Amino acid sequence: MNTATLSRTIACVAAAAAIGALGQAHAQDIPAQETSSSQRAPRTSGVRIDPYIEASQVLLAELSPGDDVLTYTQLAVGVDTGISGRNSNASASLRYERRIGYGNTSDGDTISGIARASMALVPRHLTIEAGGLASRARVEGNGATSLGGYGGNDDATSQIYSLYAGPSVQTNVDDLLVTGSYRIGYTRVEAPDALALAPGDQPVDIFDDSLSQNAGVRAGFEPGTVLPVGVGVGAGWNQQDISNLDQRVQDRFVRADVTVPVSRNVALVGGVGYEDVEVSSRDAVRDTAGDPVIGPDGRFITDKSAPRQIAYETDGLIWDVGVMWRPSRRTSLEAYVGRRYGSSTYYGSFSYAPNSGTSLNIGVYNNLTGFGGALVDSLAGLPTEFQAFRNPITGDLAGCVDALEGGNCALGRLGSLRSSVFRSRGVTASLARSAGRMSYGVAGGYDRRSYIAAAGTALSAANGVLDENIWLAAYAGRQLDRNSSLNANAFVNWFDSGFDSTGNGMGYSASLAYNRDLLSGLSATAAVGLDGVTRDELEDLTTASALVGLRYSF
Repeated sequence: MNTATLSRTIACVAAAAAIGALGQAHAQDIPAQETSSSQRAPRTSGVRIDPYIEASQVLLAELSPGDDVLTYTQLAVGVDTGISGRNSNASASLRYERRIGYGNTSDGDTISGIARASMALVPRHLTIEAGGLASRARVEGNGATSLGGYGGNDDATSQIYSLYAGPSVQTNVDDLLVTGSYRIGYTRVEAPDALALAPGDQPVDIFDDSLSQNAGVRAGFEPGTVLPVGVGVGAGWNQQDISNLDQRVQDRFVRADVTVPVSRNVALVGGVGYEDVEVSSRDAVRDTAGDPVIGPDGRFITDKSAPRQIAYETDGLIWDVGVMWRPSRRTSLEAYVGRRYGSSTYYGSFSYAPNSGTSLNIGVYNNLTGFGGALVDSLAGLPTEFQAFRNPITGDLAGCVDALEGGNCALGRLGSLRSSVFRSRGVTASLARSAGRMSYGVAGGYDRRSYIAAAGTALSAANGVLDENIWLAAYAGRQLDRNSSLNANAFVNWFDSGFDSTGNGMGYSASLAYNRDLLSGLSATAAVGLDGVTRDELEDLTTASALVGLRYSF
């Protein structure tokens, strides 16, 4: 079994049977809080398993740069599941799709899925969690990604797989609360067959795979137990091993914290500690002219015999102060300012759910990571109860999932597929609403990445370069009558890379679908869509599409 096949198998197994585990090793690495969907189903206890088979015909019309018209048959099998119980919760959406092309359209197959689950092995003491993701995205020459703009040509698309698992524990020794967690995650990206490059630009080193691990432990007293204030001590460890040039992120810290209640709803919090961070890598194999050697997959070949070189290191005092405001179980605010990774940091979150059908979430994050570590963090931020939202024409996962509690847009903040480690700062926000026959929502975010690379290595040109990405997702769903519904969705992201001459760019995808139940278990779909990518220095790509299909749900 080759590596790509193994990666697909692992991702599907994780998505099909995920039983998840972990907390963040440090409060500063806050997962995104976003939601999106086309329809909402009521959340009920029990087990929901909805397998289906699907057949459809798709027409693609290239609007730019050419005018080709292509068609293909799409056959798919999938399952959407949800488990809600006293000690376990899980949600998953899996889909295998086979494309049968005609004329210039090539055959192909795609596996996509997303899952998140939690199981309490010992209620209130030991929990196992896991999650998995399999999806694809279009890749630009500078490494930026977009969820739209396939144009019937898969040469510039990349398949992405990610999964994680681990336990978390909690116990009391008299008034002392002891908590601990461990998480291991794996992420793999298949290199695209071709990238659109501006004249003179060099091919990007696409992320290959990584193994990320983190662990944390804390012991402390809650306010009002031993002391009027809460006190605690803890330690954390984070390591990411990235295959590209054998990059490694190591982060270890110890800290003490205090919680000072101000009122029933407000508390001041603060912490101080010591942290040791190091980012390192090896160089690429060099040819006789001294140039780095690129392998058949378009990535640099790592020189395993070369010494490890330091790209970034810092150690010393870390601290943060903040406020927690929780006036009710429906409203929560946390805001922090401090120092970490050798500079100032700001992070926090806000959630507001005035009723069972409305959710507002905002998150501000600041961390040091690689692409794989960032994707695992975002996947772990998924709620355990959600419904996956898919493009009705391609069947691909959209940027967000449908979840009123928390929520997450793991693919919305995908960003660049460059292999270099980076310092990431950003903000995400979402609003979701479901009332009667109507549901709608919007989510968006801004992500800024400053890359880190060792001098003298093949990645040295990336050191200090900035990538910026702004994304926006929106949806609306309306139940027209007992047997039919109308759903619309859109996703757009603007990217600005400091690496090449392609300048700013924008990727977008929009669709409108009409669904109607015909017989028991049998439904029909008609959909239209528009996808594309616009770039300053390269030709724009725009494709219109239409679909008619049938689905049988068992």
